[in-house]
Amino acid sequence: MRTMRLATLPEGDQRVQAKQRRGDFRYVSVQTGEQPLTRYQGVLQCRYGYGRAAETVNQGDTGQDFAAVRMNGNVCNFVLCDGVGMSYLGDFAARFLGNSLLDWLETTSVPSAEGIEKLLQDLTIPASEQLEKLQPLDNSPLLLREVLMEKRSRGSQAMYVCGQIILSGASRRSRVWIAWQGDSRIRLWRNGQEQSATFQKYCRTNERWSTREGSVGGKPHIFEAKMSGSENVRLQLYTDGLNDLDAIQAYIPDEHIQVLLDSRHTGGLEDDAAFIELEW
Repeated sequence: MRTMRLATLPEGDQRVQAKQRRGDFRYVSVQTGEQPLTRYQGVLQCRYGYGRAAETVNQGDTGQDFAAVRMNGNVCNFVLCDGVGMSYLGDFAARFLGNSLLDWLETTSVPSAEGIEKLLQDLTIPASEQLEKLQPLDNSPLLLREVLMEKRSRGSQAMYVCGQIILSGASRRSRVWIAWQGDSRIRLWRNGQEQSATFQKYCRTNERWSTREGSVGGKPHIFEAKMSGSENVRLQLYTDGLNDLDAIQAYIPDEHIQVLLDSRHTGGLEDDAAFIELEW
């Protein structure tokens, strides 16, 4: 799938960066800790949260998901990444890619399919260079070193969703641009009606970004839409640690999402979980 267009126009607490000043807002997840479900009200309303899998917490390891939101005036940029566990240091891929995508969105006046395709390819060189320096293998046991070197030769990988929302002043009309590869959930409601079939159709586990190859499994999928000012729009993104949300179409209160992030009934999350919801 290439591009879809729809038109309807007439760091702080727990080392999480959440900065609010002069109408600006910044949230960047910290992969070494949890972020309780938090709400921010600005030009857009944002809810976000982060949790590591129970096994990851118990072992003191780094989460492999990454999430970030930046609002500046009437522009909101966001990214959600899920590091591929079977790749080499998937947490690195998620963090590196997430920060790079966010920086690109903030410095690109009009994001495009061509632009992100070029970026994903260009990132392979600096990402591979950083990956080589990140974890020396010389002192590892021979068998483990061989396994890790084989993994490293295939690179670090992550799935991603990124996008931009621009509001047009008092009219509240908006332009939405989203790009993704992988199986992270993207759900969209317009005036209370879910319109997520397009995203679900192209939610594919074999698609991702690699520090070695760039885009894997195809090119990025692109969604573009113009929304009228009279519409109430809700965009929800989350990784597979929150797959219990898949069957729920109704609006979910903050405390109920927090229950899912805590997952006390199952002894903690089975997989890392990152959550972003934007409403305007």
